[in-house]
Amino acid sequence: MKITALGVNSAFSSGEYVKSVSLEAINHELKKIVHSKKKNEPIPIKDIIKNLSSAAETMYKPKWQSNFILEFEKENGNPYRLVLDFGSDFRHSLQGAGYKLNDIDGYYCSHPHADHIGGIEGVALSHIFNPYFKEGKLEWLKNETTNEIDLIAKRLSNGEQIPEKYKPDLFGHKSVLNELWSAARPGLETIQGVTDVNLHTYFNVKYMQDNRPIIFDDAERKWSIYTVTSVHVNAGYRQMPSYGLMLESSDGKIIYMPTDTQFMTPRQVSLYYEKAHVVYQDCETGPRSEVHPHLDDLKTLSPHLKKKLILYHYGAEPETEPDEFKEILKTGTTHEY
Repeated sequence: MKITALGVNSAFSSGEYVKSVSLEAINHELKKIVHSKKKNEPIPIKDIIKNLSSAAETMYKPKWQSNFILEFEKENGNPYRLVLDFGSDFRHSLQGAGYKLNDIDGYYCSHPHADHIGGIEGVALSHIFNPYFKEGKLEWLKNETTNEIDLIAKRLSNGEQIPEKYKPDLFGHKSVLNELWSAARPGLETIQGVTDVNLHTYFNVKYMQDNRPIIFDDAERKWSIYTVTSVHVNAGYRQMPSYGLMLESSDGKIIYMPTDTQFMTPRQVSLYYEKAHVVYQDCETGPRSEVHPHLDDLKTLSPHLKKKLILYHYGAEPETEPDEFKEILKTGTTHEY
């Protein structure tokens, strides 16, 4: 299995604009300078600086929200790719990591905050109207009499459903996916001419239950993936849970991905930290919000637990002692297990 960090930053992190010169611009400007000089005539450094400064462009360096891709190797050589949460900037961070929506087979939603579900409308509409998503979908769309592609909306308005094999999977606790639909409903109900639209129109919805894993084949191994409930937000007298994932391989490797949590809340989640070999841990570095573990909290853990933690979901990069934690995660980093 391979885990790739599409982004590592907190929900409200924003990138920065910088002046930058591309390699193409550097080559172009240097050639201009060289060709404008006579043979053996020195090229003043100030000319180079001046020309390159004029070629500088304003570039945006993004900070992507914290989402992941989990890839499981299948016998046919095509991996099954599962996205863990899909925030508002998901399609851009996906492209930044070298993937397209067509590459994704399934999605898991841990809780209904915008940096975890904000990309749902783009994901759903892009998949449903893509005739090339999954082999065979284009053939299914062809009209037998005219051999032309029927519009998806026309099929749906006639009461047809898209076959499961031509839709991505959507995993999550039923309560989370119900809230996901409530948030996305205004945008996703508006398919031209279709009145009966729900999450099942777009996805193969797979509700997860406590203590009942989903199983993924991964070459010669299998991974059992369980949900783990922790508290994310105390909203008045109601607690908003986040459903993290515990991944257990058939050969004994255990990875814990709590998603968004408060620090050791409930206290019993410490058992999962002890059990896991690796923990992908959300880590706050700015002012305390009390809905994520702060770096200062994580520093109080025992050394053997800290050595398991891969820190992400930060604003400013965490400042730690050398080798204090297992890793400070960077966007695009890949781990293989």
